[in-house]
Amino acid sequence: MRITIAAIGRMKAGPERALVDEYVARVRALGRQAGVTAIEMRDYPESSAATAGLRRTDEAARLLAVLSPETFLIALDERGKSLPSKAFAEHLGRIVSAGRSEAAFLIGGPDGLDAALTERARLVLALGPMTWPHRLARVMLAEQIYRAVTILVNHPYHRA
Repeated sequence: MRITIAAIGRMKAGPERALVDEYVARVRALGRQAGVTAIEMRDYPESSAATAGLRRTDEAARLLAVLSPETFLIALDERGKSLPSKAFAEHLGRIVSAGRSEAAFLIGGPDGLDAALTERARLVLALGPMTWPHRLARVMLAEQIYRAVTILVNHPYHRA
């Protein structure tokens, strides 16, 4: 299964980008053992529409335009489910076992995700009750995907 992290807003070079790249590389190295054949980060520019609602709608259209209708959508939203790492790994394992060819994690812009995306998503996930900067949310998500892969293949990275 391919994993896509699709995010609104460009991630520039810097320490956060280096961390995302490191975790993505780790997933690529170990992922096949867990059924993850590829992972990529895709960034899309923020909308310049006049209102928050129009910006969310425009950004949702950009995100959906590059994904297959069969893609398993996971929306990141502060009102979503907070899962412990093992439960997240089990969920990812079930998606792989179901024979899905692609899963996409969607990160909205400063105005959040459009309701149409969160309603269409098969899972709405929160990275905890706090609000995180989008750059750090990408790092945390990439690390949790890597952690999930290590849990699925019984690698010693996760020691909890």
